[in-house]
Amino acid sequence: MEDVNKNLQPLQGKVAIVTGASRGIGRAIALELATQGANVVVNYASSSAAADNLVAEITAAGTEAFAEGVGGAIALQADVSKIDQVDSLINTVTEKFKRIDILVNNAGITRDTLLLRMKPEEWQAVIDLNLTGVFLCTRAVSKIMLKQRSGRIINIASVAGQMGNPGQANYSAAKAGVIGFTKTVAKELASRGITVNAVAPGFIVTDMTNDLKADEILKYIPLGRYGQPEEVAGMVRFLAADPAATYITGQVFNVDGGMVMA
Repeated sequence: MEDVNKNLQPLQGKVAIVTGASRGIGRAIALELATQGANVVVNYASSSAAADNLVAEITAAGTEAFAEGVGGAIALQADVSKIDQVDSLINTVTEKFKRIDILVNNAGITRDTLLLRMKPEEWQAVIDLNLTGVFLCTRAVSKIMLKQRSGRIINIASVAGQMGNPGQANYSAAKAGVIGFTKTVAKELASRGITVNAVAPGFIVTDMTNDLKADEILKYIPLGRYGQPEEVAGMVRFLAADPAATYITGQVFNVDGGMVMA
């Protein structure tokens, strides 16, 4: 008799939330998890058009390649730096799907300027979304994963949180905080079968890197090029879907072309 499970994708039936998923790295991650069979919650902060387009793309792929197990998607608005909006997001997801298996904390912003010119509101805006948002989403999802006794949390950090970057005191501090947060929460949740890891991208081709001077940056990247969002998504896919990742927690994985070599 044919094994009916052999054609299932690794994340078939799983539910994944990707914050800040309407563009750039988040978009690539959402697409990748959907191709692995997950039902993906595409979170966005304000404009719904890009999120709706992504949901339509995932839905079309699932319709055209149903036998391959492409998952589905829904778009949900929430500013993850706001506790009430995070709670509403998580409640909506659990009411619809009854579970949450994967959280990818990707939402982030930059407000770059040198320290002496940085306004307190520029500091706070970056800390609120890039670090406090990770805390709020992780705390809310952990309650569900603890009951399930399973889950995978993947935080998108940055090489800026490891090596610093002039003009990004706020962003570097937030991403360094994400790394420390990842290691601590990994220890707290490990006994219930929940893994918590971080992915630290280097310079990736997104809206955030459009205005950077490539010649000055590329000399610090051994591979000599910017990365692609899909390359970050591939690492997230491994941590979320690969059975081999069940024994990996509290780690930081650099996708940076060799910029940071500890």
